[in-house]
Amino acid sequence: MEKNRNQKMRQEKENVLTTLLKNRFVRAIFLSAICLQIGIWIRNFAVLLFVMDKTNGNAFAVSMISVAEFAPIFIFSFIGGAFADRWRPKRTMVWCDALSAVSVFAVILALVFGTWKAIFFATLISSILSQFSQPSGMKLFKMHLQEELIQSAMSIYQTIFAMFVILGPILGTFIYQKFGIDISIMMTGIAFLLSAAILTLIPADHSLKKEEKVTTLLQEMKSGIKYVLAKRELKLLGVCFMAAGLGIGLIQPLNIFLVTERLELPKEYLQWLLMVNGIGMILGGGISMAFSKKTPPQTLLAIGMLANAIGTSVTGASSILWLTLATQFLSGLFLPCIQIGINTMIIQHTETAFIGRVNGTLSPLFTGSMVITMSIAGTLKELFSIVAIFEVAAVLFIVGLLFILPIYKKTGADPVEVPREEV
Repeated sequence: MEKNRNQKMRQEKENVLTTLLKNRFVRAIFLSAICLQIGIWIRNFAVLLFVMDKTNGNAFAVSMISVAEFAPIFIFSFIGGAFADRWRPKRTMVWCDALSAVSVFAVILALVFGTWKAIFFATLISSILSQFSQPSGMKLFKMHLQEELIQSAMSIYQTIFAMFVILGPILGTFIYQKFGIDISIMMTGIAFLLSAAILTLIPADHSLKKEEKVTTLLQEMKSGIKYVLAKRELKLLGVCFMAAGLGIGLIQPLNIFLVTERLELPKEYLQWLLMVNGIGMILGGGISMAFSKKTPPQTLLAIGMLANAIGTSVTGASSILWLTLATQFLSGLFLPCIQIGINTMIIQHTETAFIGRVNGTLSPLFTGSMVITMSIAGTLKELFSIVAIFEVAAVLFIVGLLFILPIYKKTGADPVEVPREEV
């Protein structure tokens, strides 16, 4: 009986995968994601190791890398989401990747003729442009896929990201140590250009059916806020975002010090912790895909929040390599549950015409909270132990979980009628 059930589950998974890979949009968006991840990980590790070398491991300078990456999300996400609802999504994504490549090549010139601190702009400009590209990508998922395939597609999409949590640090560290910062940044720009080229293969944008009514950007942004406030699920998800953002912001800039201080290993060992975390993410993405048809997204989100609270708590307290690796694997295994749950809930509970603005309203709650704690993480490390900081982050995950519980048992999406003049 159990064997037949497992065989049936495998067949369903294979059928879904075959259906998705036959879709022209899915093939293009997945290939684009691979190129984009290659560029991002080369850039991220090259910048991290370069700044560590230049500042002798200054905690403030390292935390500012994360601020450069995530502060634009807080500042530009709301605006980018509104423009994403105005612009054609395919065209927006192609231009954003192309402009990211141009900005990266400009940073190379700044490194040659200016100061090494210009390296922060390689992260800053790409992060700004991603705030226009990311909500456009979510709109394309809704436009080109049937609703029952969206969660499975998100599972595969997150699995691609998980693969690069393993491969990215190794690739980024190797490229930087072998070729230096200039070649690393140049390869990042080439990867962004390839991503833009692949995105041109996506089927042409089609216009959404809606009344031709002229509205200002400010009016559209206000209607996005009203839309979120009108939906209980989205409001609770926003509070969960804030708590999770505060927790992640505390620990993300300090992971490298977890390696150098708690485990007393060289900084390059960070790539191996991330590799184990990535293996967990790949397995978690596959498991999430297998159960995507039967498990509501809010259930996935609740499970992921709880598992990551436990993983963060034990990781911070551990000074034993194998235990830290085990908790990194646990956190990675359940991280796709959070990502898939959040993205699927936003898509399911949001009309296509509002996806950009809803994403632009909720994302700043997460990233704004994260930037706040990232900005003070380096200072807090000088005042408190890294163990205490990780335990506080674990508590914040639990707080986020508590706000998901009211919608834990609810399934489906309740459409909200929005006055036509507000669209």
